[in-house]
Amino acid sequence: QVQVVESGGGSVQAGESLRLSCTTSGLRFDRYAMGWFRQAPGKEREGVSCINWSGRFKYYADSVKGRFTISRDNARDTLYLQMNSLKPEDTAMYYCAAGGSWDACADFTHWGQGTQVTVSS
Repeated sequence: QVQVVESGGGSVQAGESLRLSCTTSGLRFDRYAMGWFRQAPGKEREGVSCINWSGRFKYYADSVKGRFTISRDNARDTLYLQMNSLKPEDTAMYYCAAGGSWDACADFTHWGQGTQVTVSS
């Protein structure tokens, strides 16, 4: 059974940073593209950032380019999202996902339960 577990969310002030982590079990982590998604209340889920299996190729939504950095450690089966210069509009539930298209940042098949990020002004 595949499990995807996020951690690292929290409440911060605008301009501060957070780092999200995601671990998986039940799949060969180093063979899967991974991604971070978010969903704010009343809005559709959006792809924030995705990364190919090796970490060489990355996708970022325009809204986070230059502020967020996705990375992965295949030796530790862990995905990261470093979020700097956070804005109130970054407030959302953040989800980690495995097994999709990194360049389209879509069609992922395995999802975590999410971790809440709240940014206050």
